Amino acid sequence: MQQLQRYLQTALGLVFRHPITGTSIVPVLPDGRIVLVQRRDNGKWSLPGGIVDWGEDIPSAVRRELAEETGLSIVEIKRLVGVYSSPERDSRFHSICVLVEAMVDGTMQIQDSLEVMAIRAFLPTDIPQGDLSHDHDRQIEDYFRGATILA
Repeated sequence: MQQLQRYLQTALGLVFRHPITGTSIVPVLPDGRIVLVQRRDNGKWSLPGGIVDWGEDIPSAVRRELAEETGLSIVEIKRLVGVYSSPERDSRFHSICVLVEAMVDGTMQIQDSLEVMAIRAFLPTDIPQGDLSHDHDRQIEDYFRGATILA
């Protein structure tokens, strides 16, 4: 019985002591505006995105999360902006975030009102940098610099 308990503790440690993989999207409308969502949990603006589901690849997660949070559709995933893995980047848990730029279209409409309070398309010069959620200030800065980041 003690051996079984030790195996269970080891298995649970392996499952729950690993980072969670997620995505963030820089959604660019045809007119060049960038879509941000206002989070319900902290009231801050952020890039849309979320956790990759079991059995899902990154492109599928990007499409699903964008649709769930904004009602928009991906026209084309343009580029990988970066992979962000610092344990401090999200105060809720250790997560690894894959950030992509995507051309999008459709009608902005909140689909998940439990997570999102508002959706807005910003001119690049009007993005409220310095007060974005999580590490999205860094992510959007890296995007504007044209960098591809592994952090």
